[in-house]
Parts: sequence; C-alpha cells; structure tokens
Amino acid sequence: MLVAPSMLSCDFGKLEQETIDICKAGADLIHIDVMDGHFVPNLTFGPAVVQSISKVATKPLDVHLMVENNTFFVDIFAPLKPRYISFHIEEEKHPHRLLQKIRDYGIKPAIVLNPSTPPESVEYLLDNLDMVLLMSVNPGFGGQKFIPSVIEKAQRLKDLLEKKGSNALIEIDGGVNNENVIELKEAGVDVVVAGSYVFKRDYKKAIQSLKV
Repeated sequence: MLVAPSMLSCDFGKLEQETIDICKAGADLIHIDVMDGHFVPNLTFGPAVVQSISKVATKPLDVHLMVENNTFFVDIFAPLKPRYISFHIEEEKHPHRLLQKIRDYGIKPAIVLNPSTPPESVEYLLDNLDMVLLMSVNPGFGGQKFIPSVIEKAQRLKDLLEKKGSNALIEIDGGVNNENVIELKEAGVDVVVAGSYVFKRDYKKAIQSLKV
C-alpha cells in the first residue's frame, strides 16, 4: 500500500518542517487538497504555498482539486510538476479534454468520485486515467468518519479496471486508519490518503502501520 499523507492536517505554522518530516517518515506521495470555497465550503492551498512545499518535498506531489473551473486550476498548478492532478467528475463537463490537457503537461491525470457517485459513471473514462480517487468522506474538511460503503465501491471499480485492462491505481481519501486499511487493500486499493491519522501521532509509525 502506498501512503499519501494529507498536508491539510499538518501544522501550517511549520509547513516547511512538516513537509521534510513527513517525507523522511516514509510517505510515498504528498497529498495536497486544493479547495476554492465554492465546490466545497473551505479554502486551502494556493499555488504559492504549494510551490513552497514542492521546494522541500523529496516525494512527488498528489494534487487533488476540489474546485469549480478545473481548467483554470490545472493551468496554475501544472507548472509545479506534481505527479498527479485529480479533479471531481461531478464538476467537469468536458472530462476527456481536461484529462488530455493534464497529460500534455507531463502529469498523470486522475478523477475523483464523491461518496454518492458510482464508479460505473466513469467507466467510459478508465482508458484515459492513471488513477481514480474515491472519497470515503464528503469533501471539504479533514478528520471526518470513514464511510464503509466505499469498500464495496472500490471492489466494483477494481472489477471495471480489470475488465478494461487498465493499470490505473485506486486511491482512497478520508477516515483511513490502521483498522480499515486491510479491508481496503483486499478490495483492490493501491493508495491511501491519511491526514489526522498520521499527523496526530508519530509520523513514521503511523505511515508504517498503513503499509499493509
């Protein structure tokens, strides 16, 4: 299991040191939740802040857009060269076009599904993706309780990917801990995003406990 700690849960007053520490602790990716106050009722990271993170991070960035006007945000974050940029299918009218735009930047494109959005809704896009992010909480805030139905949803998505012959990864974001990570692994999940679970305890031990 790959682990992507969410910087939304870090101490923003020590952002540089938190980034360095989380990389040293064994993170595989650094998850960046970009919120615009419109698609979700919260504001988080702008490009200047993410650039500061990228300068000290020794692991690739995983940028998760929770925004309206996805194309605008792709254009301002792509120059930072994250490994992944993901956007919500619920907010995008032209997903094929945007996926290709992300790929043209040399970045791996990913799509995000809210808890209520079925994986079958993106079956027609799976050939164009490098990752699908399933939200296991409603987007907007950290520290929420895990929604168990996402496990069965991940299994359905895994079946669809295998049917398509796709190597796209499955990522889960929200309420992940050492108690549900084994079920997620068995359901076919490849990457877990963990915020409060990692940042509220020993970083290295927390990350290691998720690498099942």
